[in-house]
Parts: sequence; structure tokens; C-alpha cells
Amino acid sequence: MTGIIATFSRRSGVLAAAALCLSLAGCNDNTAKAPAPGAKPTDSTVSISDLLKPGDLPDQILGKADAPVTIVEYASMTCSHCATFHTETMPYLKEKYIDTGKVRLIFREFPLDPVAYAASLLTRCAGEGRYFPMLELLFKQQRTWAFSEQPEAGLLATVRQAGFTQDSFNACLQDQDSYAKLQVGRQRASAQFKVESTPTFFINGRIERGAMTPAQLDTLLKPYLDAAGAKP
Repeated sequence: MTGIIATFSRRSGVLAAAALCLSLAGCNDNTAKAPAPGAKPTDSTVSISDLLKPGDLPDQILGKADAPVTIVEYASMTCSHCATFHTETMPYLKEKYIDTGKVRLIFREFPLDPVAYAASLLTRCAGEGRYFPMLELLFKQQRTWAFSEQPEAGLLATVRQAGFTQDSFNACLQDQDSYAKLQVGRQRASAQFKVESTPTFFINGRIERGAMTPAQLDTLLKPYLDAAGAKP
């Protein structure tokens, strides 16, 4: 691969496949409908100790290390349902649960296509302490770049708002080492934790597939918080 930028000129179904996710409950490689939040597949839990081991790239974390509940999220930057979660439910999750010490969130990339890989790289290139603000910016403006006829131009216009220049944009997307590490992380999630679609969440090791509303989030978190004796 000579650089991720080169992939933008070869749409060949990449963005068409991403666009199909608009009509699904979650986004995945096969464009199959993801289970509704709360659905319990057979392999519904994973080893929490294995899950919490970081990969080749540092985990991006919000919340206190001693929070009674840890949520690990796998998301693709081009997944419309991931964007919905981050624009509509994430502010609620942060205010009610993360900022109050009840929940720790670990965010991990699960790119579904070259454009998602590019956006993930740009998020990691944002600089110290700016990962989550960049994540929020890209998800809020997802429709202007992820489903554009010119995703490279759309991405550049978006990240310029966060201080990127053409040179820093190009340099970030040509970082083959970080690109390879993103690939390894995605492969690990799929092989070891059975991540098949985005968004996928693990709540204290239990898998929950698909975006969730604030009300669904409350329902899912209540038994864990009750067991830990955490106050509402």
C-alpha cells in the first residue's frame, strides 16, 4: 500500500457499502442487520482481563480507573449508527455516568473501509488530549465527508477546523506504521472478541451490539451499578 490517500480515488463500492449502513441497525462488513441493543448472542461474554489488555495502539479512555463499570466500545468512523450514538447518547453517558465516576469508557477503532481508516488516523494525529474532541467533530460532521463524492476533500475541510494543514493531513494519512497497527487491532477484535459490526459494546465483558438510546443505556447499566452499590 503506497498511502491511504490513494484509496480515495478508487471508490469501487467502499462508500457505497458504507452508505448502506444508513438503513441498518449497525454497520458491518456484510451489511447484515445487527442485533438490537440488549440481544444476547450465545457468546455474550468475554474474558474481562483479556478485553482490557491494550493493543499496539494506546487505548483512548474517559473516566476513572476505579469506576465500577467499564464499557469498551468498538466503532467505525464511517458507521452512521456509531455517529448517532456519539451525537445523541454519548453526551448523556458522559454527564450521568462517566463524569460521576460510575463508568469508564474505552474507545477502540474498528474501521470498516479505507475512509474509516483515514478518519481514525486523523483522530490519533490530533495531538495530546484532543482525541475525543476530534472524534466528536468527525462524528458530528460525518455526512459531509463519509458519504461524499470526494471524501478526501471532505475530511480535509473537516479537520482544518481542528488545526490541520494540507501538509499535516498528508503526513498523517501516510503513516504506515499506525495504519498497520489499526489493522492488527481490528483483526484482534474480530478474532478474539467476535466483533462483527459497529458499534459493538462490552459492558464489564458482556457484549451488546448496535447503537443504544439513553433509555436503553440506563436499562443496561442498572444491574451492574446496583450490584456495585452505586447510587443513581
